[in-house]
Amino acid sequence: MADKELQAREKQEVMQQAESTRDVPTYVPDVDIYETADAIVLLADMPGVSPENVEIDLKDDILTIRGAVSDFGKGENEILIEYGVGDYFREFTLGKSIDQSKIEAVMKDGVLKLILPKVDKARPKKIEVKAG
Repeated sequence: MADKELQAREKQEVMQQAESTRDVPTYVPDVDIYETADAIVLLADMPGVSPENVEIDLKDDILTIRGAVSDFGKGENEILIEYGVGDYFREFTLGKSIDQSKIEAVMKDGVLKLILPKVDKARPKKIEVKAG
């Protein structure tokens, strides 16, 4: 990390176009995106979201991620609240280099990991040089 300063960042709330049936704010999950020779790997932070409350949709090259928090803190008396609890929503437009039929997703410890495999023609190839 060349000369990057770490800075705290507030959660960013999403202003959704559609009405929601849930009475909680919706936040943009922070993501890290990495590229390997075979895939694009996306890590999305969604604390408080269990695997069964994650919804991933793919339509018209738009990848949509939704995460719903469980009833966090229900029935408890609030003493101090510094962490904004809410759902998560984010969309990504996928390019033609992604093999959409092979996308994989794993949710563990509040982090969603999406593996977006590259199509064969987008993968780098070594060409062998033969003597002759």
